[in-house]
Amino acid sequence: MSDNEEFPVKQIKFLGTGGNLFSIYIVNAILTAITLGFYYPWAKASTLKYIYEETELEGNRFRFHGTGKEMFLGYLKAVGIFAVLYGLIIWAALSKNPILTIYVMVFIYVILLFLVPVAIHGSMKYRLSRSSFRGIHFGYRGKMVDLLKKFLKGIFLTVITLGIYSPWFTISIRKYVIENIRFGDIKFRYLGKGSDYFMVIIVGYFLTIITFGIYSFWFAKDLFNYYVNNIELEQDERIIILNSTATGSGYFKLIIVNVLIIIFSLGLATPWATVRTLRFIFSNVLIIGELDLDNIKQTEKSYKDATGEDVLDMMDIGLV
Repeated sequence: MSDNEEFPVKQIKFLGTGGNLFSIYIVNAILTAITLGFYYPWAKASTLKYIYEETELEGNRFRFHGTGKEMFLGYLKAVGIFAVLYGLIIWAALSKNPILTIYVMVFIYVILLFLVPVAIHGSMKYRLSRSSFRGIHFGYRGKMVDLLKKFLKGIFLTVITLGIYSPWFTISIRKYVIENIRFGDIKFRYLGKGSDYFMVIIVGYFLTIITFGIYSFWFAKDLFNYYVNNIELEQDERIIILNSTATGSGYFKLIIVNVLIIIFSLGLATPWATVRTLRFIFSNVLIIGELDLDNIKQTEKSYKDATGEDVLDMMDIGLV
């Protein structure tokens, strides 16, 4: 940090409370239940809207412009995709033909492989285009074909190297996605390298094993720090860096307390755990450099297809 002390430092804050988020969760849970799940897109939109609007930078709040209707249309498409896949599985099982069942399972596995990059692309494109700060929209300029090629190449190399290539695969996807993010005319860069990430993972796994799991919290901190510390922003040829101040002890306290309050509340305290997590993340990420919030130019277009967002939900894939 000593090399960066002469540069201005900004920090995002999360000001939401567990109580307010709990009230949203309860209403969402009731309406989702009585509508047999059809309210879910509106529930997700209301939750995201609250989280965005309680997130602050330099006295200004972020905004989420997505709507339940947009997400519902994407939800229907996602449900349709998985309904067809499950229908194929049931059809193959009822046929009692083992050869047909094998072919169907292989086909579905291939489709799911293709769905992952397609869903990531669609989710990034939708979520970012519907996110703004001080009237300036975020955006994602990646191309689905390019991401699909990187993903399939990564899967192939990971398989033939028996998993050894997976850190390079992760960094390749992460780099492509992050470097196609825009905030107005601000560009993002990712400097991570597969070899460095590989060492972080090897050291983390080794120390976690020999400490009987105790090091896992410090391992989580190492992964988080590596992700954050390799992100840069570029504005008018000026470089702004992100710096993580997260510690292993901080991760330990976050995770242990979250687990305990969720278990002993039978899940009812999940909103408080979510708020604690968001506060931990934002309080440990510093924006260092001459980020000029008053002179960001609008460059991004709106995009309203939320299919990728809902497919990611159904496949239980999360993005930072």
